[in-house]
Amino acid sequence: MLGLLGYGGHPAVADDAATPSTPQAAAADPDAWRFRAVSYGWLMNVSGNVTARGRMVDVDANFIQLMQKSASLIGFMGYFEADKGPVGFYTDIVWAKLGFDKSIARARNPFAGLNISATATANATYSLTIVEVGGLYEFARWPGSPGSFTALDGLLAFRYWNNTIDATVNLTGSVDFSRLGLERSRSFGVAQSDSVDWVDPVIGLRLRHQFTPSQEMFVRGDIGGFGFQNRLEWQAVAAYSYAWQFTGYQLAAAIGYRALGVDSSSGSGLNATSANVVLHGPIIGFSVRF
Repeated sequence: MLGLLGYGGHPAVADDAATPSTPQAAAADPDAWRFRAVSYGWLMNVSGNVTARGRMVDVDANFIQLMQKSASLIGFMGYFEADKGPVGFYTDIVWAKLGFDKSIARARNPFAGLNISATATANATYSLTIVEVGGLYEFARWPGSPGSFTALDGLLAFRYWNNTIDATVNLTGSVDFSRLGLERSRSFGVAQSDSVDWVDPVIGLRLRHQFTPSQEMFVRGDIGGFGFQNRLEWQAVAAYSYAWQFTGYQLAAAIGYRALGVDSSSGSGLNATSANVVLHGPIIGFSVRF
Protein backbone atom coordinates (compact mmCIF):
# COMPACT_ATOMS: atom_id res chain seq x y z
CA MET A 1 0.00 0.00 0.00
CA LEU A 2 1.17 3.50 -0.70
CA GLY A 3 3.27 4.91 2.08
CA LEU A 4 2.41 2.26 4.65
CA LEU A 5 4.65 3.16 7.58
CA GLY A 6 7.00 4.75 5.10
CA TYR A 7 4.92 7.60 3.78
CA GLY A 8 6.09 11.11 3.27
CA GLY A 9 9.53 10.21 1.97
CA HIS A 10 9.71 12.92 -0.66
CA PRO A 11 8.07 15.75 1.34
CA ALA A 12 10.18 15.25 4.45
CA VAL A 13 13.44 15.24 2.51
CA ALA A 14 12.39 18.22 0.45
CA ASP A 15 11.55 20.15 3.62
CA ASP A 16 14.88 19.21 5.19
CA ALA A 17 16.66 20.43 2.07
CA ALA A 18 14.82 23.74 2.38
CA THR A 19 16.32 24.28 5.85
CA PRO A 20 19.89 22.96 5.53
CA SER A 21 22.17 22.78 8.53
CA THR A 22 25.41 22.31 6.56
CA PRO A 23 26.91 23.76 3.35
CA GLN A 24 26.75 20.28 1.81
CA ALA A 25 23.00 20.10 2.44
CA ALA A 26 22.56 23.56 0.94
CA ALA A 27 24.22 22.40 -2.26
CA ALA A 28 22.16 19.21 -2.52
CA ASP A 29 19.82 18.76 -5.47
CA PRO A 30 16.28 19.26 -4.08
CA ASP A 31 14.91 17.01 -6.84
CA ALA A 32 17.36 14.15 -6.40
CA TRP A 33 15.96 10.63 -6.20
CA ARG A 34 15.01 9.53 -2.69
CA PHE A 35 14.33 5.97 -1.54
CA ARG A 36 12.62 4.32 1.40
CA ALA A 37 12.49 0.63 2.36
CA VAL A 38 10.12 -0.61 5.05
CA SER A 39 9.67 -3.90 6.89
CA TYR A 40 6.43 -4.13 8.86
CA GLY A 41 4.11 -6.47 10.69
CA TRP A 42 0.32 -6.51 10.49
CA LEU A 43 -1.45 -8.02 13.51
CA MET A 44 -4.51 -9.21 11.64
CA ASN A 45 -8.06 -9.74 12.79
CA VAL A 46 -10.30 -11.43 10.19
CA SER A 47 -14.05 -11.34 9.66
CA GLY A 48 -16.15 -12.61 6.77
CA ASN A 49 -16.46 -15.82 4.78
CA VAL A 50 -14.66 -17.73 2.04
CA THR A 51 -16.00 -20.28 -0.44
CA ALA A 52 -14.11 -23.17 -2.01
CA ARG A 53 -15.82 -25.27 -4.67
CA GLY A 54 -19.24 -24.13 -3.50
CA ARG A 55 -18.55 -24.83 0.22
CA MET A 56 -18.84 -21.66 2.29
CA VAL A 57 -16.99 -21.29 5.59
CA ASP A 58 -17.37 -18.36 7.98
CA VAL A 59 -13.97 -17.15 9.21
CA ASP A 60 -14.14 -14.77 12.16
CA ALA A 61 -11.13 -14.63 14.43
CA ASN A 62 -9.10 -12.10 16.38
CA PHE A 63 -5.33 -11.83 16.42
CA ILE A 64 -4.89 -14.04 19.50
CA GLN A 65 -6.95 -16.87 18.02
CA LEU A 66 -5.10 -16.69 14.73
CA MET A 67 -1.72 -16.60 16.48
CA GLN A 68 -2.57 -19.90 18.17
CA LYS A 69 -3.78 -21.64 15.01
CA SER A 70 -2.03 -20.09 12.02
CA ALA A 71 1.00 -21.57 10.31
CA SER A 72 2.10 -17.99 9.60
CA LEU A 73 0.19 -15.06 11.01
CA ILE A 74 2.35 -12.10 10.14
CA GLY A 75 4.09 -13.70 7.15
CA PHE A 76 6.22 -11.46 4.96
CA MET A 77 5.34 -7.80 4.50
CA GLY A 78 7.48 -5.14 2.88
CA TYR A 79 7.25 -1.77 1.15
CA PHE A 80 9.58 0.20 -1.12
CA GLU A 81 9.17 3.71 -2.50
CA ALA A 82 11.24 5.90 -4.87
CA ASP A 83 10.51 9.62 -5.23
CA LYS A 84 11.70 12.52 -7.34
CA GLY A 85 10.14 15.92 -6.75
CA PRO A 86 6.35 15.54 -6.34
CA VAL A 87 6.26 12.20 -8.22
CA GLY A 88 6.78 8.78 -6.63
CA PHE A 89 6.54 5.06 -7.40
CA TYR A 90 6.04 2.26 -4.90
CA THR A 91 5.41 -1.43 -4.36
CA ASP A 92 3.87 -3.17 -1.35
CA ILE A 93 3.85 -6.92 -0.65
CA VAL A 94 1.78 -8.90 1.88
CA TRP A 95 1.92 -12.67 2.32
CA ALA A 96 0.20 -14.57 5.13
CA LYS A 97 -1.19 -18.02 5.86
CA LEU A 98 -4.11 -17.99 8.30
CA GLY A 99 -5.44 -21.12 9.98
CA PHE A 100 -9.00 -21.52 11.33
CA ASP A 101 -9.96 -24.58 13.36
CA LYS A 102 -13.47 -25.73 14.23
CA SER A 103 -13.64 -23.37 17.21
CA ILE A 104 -13.40 -20.28 14.98
CA ALA A 105 -14.75 -21.51 11.62
CA ARG A 106 -18.31 -22.52 10.81
CA ALA A 107 -19.58 -24.24 7.68
CA ARG A 108 -22.64 -22.94 5.88
CA ASN A 109 -24.73 -24.78 3.25
CA PRO A 110 -21.93 -27.26 2.50
CA PHE A 111 -24.11 -29.07 -0.04
CA ALA A 112 -26.20 -26.79 -2.23
CA GLY A 113 -29.74 -27.99 -2.85
CA LEU A 114 -29.91 -30.47 0.05
CA ASN A 115 -31.87 -30.12 3.27
CA ILE A 116 -29.35 -30.87 6.03
CA SER A 117 -30.15 -31.22 9.71
CA ALA A 118 -26.65 -31.54 11.07
CA THR A 119 -23.90 -30.22 13.22
CA ALA A 120 -21.25 -28.81 10.91
CA THR A 121 -17.72 -27.94 11.88
CA ALA A 122 -14.93 -26.80 9.63
CA ASN A 123 -11.20 -26.41 9.47
CA ALA A 124 -9.90 -23.89 6.96
CA THR A 125 -6.57 -22.49 5.85
CA TYR A 126 -6.62 -19.17 4.01
CA SER A 127 -3.38 -18.21 2.25
CA LEU A 128 -3.20 -14.81 0.64
CA THR A 129 -0.66 -12.88 -1.37
CA ILE A 130 -1.25 -9.20 -2.12
CA VAL A 131 1.10 -7.22 -4.36
CA GLU A 132 0.41 -3.55 -5.07
CA VAL A 133 2.36 -1.45 -7.58
CA GLY A 134 1.56 2.17 -8.33
CA GLY A 135 2.44 5.82 -8.49
CA LEU A 136 1.67 8.92 -6.48
CA TYR A 137 1.62 12.64 -7.08
CA GLU A 138 1.60 15.48 -4.55
CA PHE A 139 -1.28 17.73 -5.57
CA ALA A 140 -1.01 20.36 -2.86
CA ARG A 141 1.08 21.44 0.12
CA TRP A 142 0.27 23.90 2.89
CA PRO A 143 3.29 25.14 4.91
CA GLY A 144 2.99 25.65 8.65
CA SER A 145 5.54 26.57 11.30
CA PRO A 146 9.24 26.00 10.44
CA GLY A 147 9.73 22.31 9.67
CA SER A 148 5.98 21.67 9.50
CA PHE A 149 3.56 21.23 6.58
CA THR A 150 0.42 19.42 5.42
CA ALA A 151 0.25 17.78 1.98
CA LEU A 152 -2.28 15.92 -0.16
CA ASP A 153 -1.28 13.10 -2.54
CA GLY A 154 -3.24 11.24 -5.17
CA LEU A 155 -2.47 7.65 -6.12
CA LEU A 156 -3.16 5.28 -8.98
CA ALA A 157 -2.16 1.64 -8.61
CA PHE A 158 -2.85 -1.98 -9.49
CA ARG A 159 -3.39 -4.53 -6.72
CA TYR A 160 -2.88 -8.24 -7.34
CA TRP A 161 -4.59 -10.80 -5.08
CA ASN A 162 -3.95 -14.53 -4.87
CA ASN A 163 -6.30 -16.41 -2.54
CA THR A 164 -5.88 -20.10 -1.75
CA ILE A 165 -8.57 -21.74 0.38
CA ASP A 166 -8.32 -25.22 1.89
CA ALA A 167 -11.48 -26.22 3.74
CA THR A 168 -12.41 -29.46 5.51
CA VAL A 169 -16.09 -29.73 6.44
CA ASN A 170 -17.27 -32.36 8.96
CA LEU A 171 -20.97 -33.05 9.42
CA THR A 172 -22.87 -35.28 11.80
CA GLY A 173 -26.64 -35.53 11.35
CA SER A 174 -29.44 -36.21 8.91
CA VAL A 175 -29.36 -35.47 5.19
CA ASP A 176 -32.80 -35.34 3.54
CA PHE A 177 -32.82 -36.46 -0.10
CA SER A 178 -36.57 -35.82 -0.19
CA ARG A 179 -36.74 -35.61 -3.97
CA LEU A 180 -35.49 -39.20 -4.11
CA GLY A 181 -37.63 -40.40 -1.21
CA LEU A 182 -34.55 -41.11 0.91
CA GLU A 183 -33.23 -39.87 4.23
CA ARG A 184 -29.85 -40.84 5.58
CA SER A 185 -28.23 -40.28 8.91
CA ARG A 186 -24.47 -40.43 9.00
CA SER A 187 -21.19 -38.70 9.71
CA PHE A 188 -19.00 -37.62 6.85
CA GLY A 189 -16.41 -35.09 5.84
CA VAL A 190 -15.59 -33.19 2.69
CA ALA A 191 -12.21 -31.63 1.88
CA GLN A 192 -12.06 -28.94 -0.75
CA SER A 193 -9.30 -26.70 -2.04
CA ASP A 194 -9.33 -23.91 -4.56
CA SER A 195 -7.27 -20.92 -5.63
CA VAL A 196 -8.31 -17.70 -7.33
CA ASP A 197 -6.39 -14.59 -8.30
CA TRP A 198 -7.09 -11.25 -9.94
CA VAL A 199 -5.72 -7.76 -10.59
CA ASP A 200 -7.75 -4.63 -9.85
CA PRO A 201 -7.12 -0.93 -10.50
CA VAL A 202 -7.01 1.19 -7.33
CA ILE A 203 -7.40 4.95 -6.82
CA GLY A 204 -7.07 6.87 -3.58
CA LEU A 205 -5.93 9.88 -1.57
CA ARG A 206 -3.37 10.31 1.19
CA LEU A 207 -3.25 13.25 3.61
CA ARG A 208 0.07 13.80 5.40
CA HIS A 209 1.13 16.12 8.18
CA GLN A 210 4.72 16.70 9.33
CA PHE A 211 4.87 18.10 12.86
CA THR A 212 8.68 18.31 12.83
CA PRO A 213 11.36 16.81 10.55
CA SER A 214 11.29 13.80 12.91
CA GLN A 215 7.52 13.37 13.47
CA GLU A 216 4.92 12.62 10.81
CA MET A 217 1.46 11.12 10.50
CA PHE A 218 -0.88 10.26 7.64
CA VAL A 219 -4.32 8.94 6.77
CA ARG A 220 -5.08 7.16 3.52
CA GLY A 221 -8.16 5.76 1.80
CA ASP A 222 -8.54 3.93 -1.50
CA ILE A 223 -11.07 1.94 -3.47
CA GLY A 224 -10.65 -0.59 -6.27
CA GLY A 225 -12.37 -3.23 -8.33
CA PHE A 226 -15.38 -1.02 -9.08
CA GLY A 227 -17.58 -4.09 -9.49
CA PHE A 228 -15.49 -5.44 -12.36
CA GLN A 229 -15.99 -9.23 -12.49
CA ASN A 230 -18.03 -9.10 -9.25
CA ARG A 231 -15.32 -7.43 -7.18
CA LEU A 232 -15.11 -4.44 -4.88
CA GLU A 233 -12.25 -3.67 -2.53
CA TRP A 234 -11.34 -0.83 -0.19
CA GLN A 235 -8.66 0.20 2.26
CA ALA A 236 -8.23 2.66 5.12
CA VAL A 237 -4.95 3.32 6.95
CA ALA A 238 -3.63 5.74 9.58
CA ALA A 239 -0.12 5.80 11.05
CA TYR A 240 2.34 7.89 13.05
CA SER A 241 6.14 7.71 12.72
CA TYR A 242 9.16 9.02 14.58
CA ALA A 243 12.54 9.27 12.83
CA TRP A 244 16.17 9.46 13.90
CA GLN A 245 18.42 11.49 11.61
CA PHE A 246 21.89 10.32 10.58
CA THR A 247 24.35 11.54 7.99
CA GLY A 248 23.04 10.44 4.61
CA TYR A 249 20.11 8.39 5.88
CA GLN A 250 17.21 8.25 8.35
CA LEU A 251 15.79 5.45 10.51
CA ALA A 252 12.16 5.54 11.61
CA ALA A 253 9.69 3.52 13.68
CA ALA A 254 5.95 3.69 13.11
CA ILE A 255 2.67 2.44 14.51
CA GLY A 256 -0.81 2.61 13.04
CA TYR A 257 -3.96 0.75 12.06
CA ARG A 258 -4.91 -0.80 8.72
CA ALA A 259 -8.18 -2.19 7.38
CA LEU A 260 -8.46 -3.89 3.98
CA GLY A 261 -11.67 -5.39 2.65
CA VAL A 262 -12.63 -7.32 -0.47
CA ASP A 263 -15.90 -8.70 -1.81
CA SER A 264 -15.14 -11.04 -4.71
CA SER A 265 -17.03 -13.94 -6.24
CA SER A 266 -16.71 -16.12 -9.31
CA GLY A 267 -18.45 -19.18 -10.67
CA SER A 268 -21.66 -20.77 -9.38
CA GLY A 269 -22.81 -23.95 -7.71
CA LEU A 270 -20.00 -26.39 -6.99
CA ASN A 271 -17.64 -24.19 -9.03
CA ALA A 272 -18.26 -21.13 -6.85
CA THR A 273 -15.24 -19.46 -5.27
CA SER A 274 -15.48 -16.26 -3.26
CA ALA A 275 -13.84 -14.13 -0.60
CA ASN A 276 -15.93 -11.66 1.38
CA VAL A 277 -13.35 -10.72 3.97
CA VAL A 278 -12.18 -7.75 6.04
CA LEU A 279 -8.60 -7.85 7.34
CA HIS A 280 -7.87 -5.28 10.04
CA GLY A 281 -5.49 -4.66 12.90
CA PRO A 282 -2.48 -2.71 14.19
CA ILE A 283 0.62 -2.26 12.04
CA ILE A 284 4.15 -1.85 13.40
CA GLY A 285 7.18 -1.18 11.24
CA PHE A 286 10.71 0.12 10.80
CA SER A 287 12.12 1.93 7.77
CA VAL A 288 15.33 3.32 6.34
CA ARG A 289 15.33 6.33 4.01
CA PHE A 290 18.28 7.44 1.93
